Amino acid sequence: MTGEAVKVLLQRLQALQGERAEAYRLFEEGHRAYLSSAPHYDFPRYRQLVHEITLAFNGISREVLRIAGRLRDELARPDLAQHLARLQEREQEKLQLTAQLQLARQQAQDQPDVDAHQQEVRELKHKLIKTIEAISEILQDLKYDSEEVE
Repeated sequence: MTGEAVKVLLQRLQALQGERAEAYRLFEEGHRAYLSSAPHYDFPRYRQLVHEITLAFNGISREVLRIAGRLRDELARPDLAQHLARLQEREQEKLQLTAQLQLARQQAQDQPDVDAHQQEVRELKHKLIKTIEAISEILQDLKYDSEEVE
């Protein structure tokens, strides 16, 4: 029974990661629309999008933390719970980098002659790629460590 419960929780985690991916897609799409409204940016609409995305990410994070708690406390799988804790840290980092990148893109668009803005965009993209790679590694570790469950 424990193995089946772990499997169900990990399937739910997979669905939550899919919801995160969709939220990021909407966030990026909304930011592109915001940038295209220059020079008279539609900030109220963008602010509403940020609010909605924040609510979505908070809900996903709370559920992932509940899953981690169940894995640790009820199902005696602290190893898997630790992967989820690492995942949450990297997902938080990814969200912060995404927001920073969006601000940097706006600055680069507003001041195209300022090389520092273009450089910041490149650096943030690089950090974001590294963070996404770290998330993928954590998910692979989680998959590997949970395969004994199946």
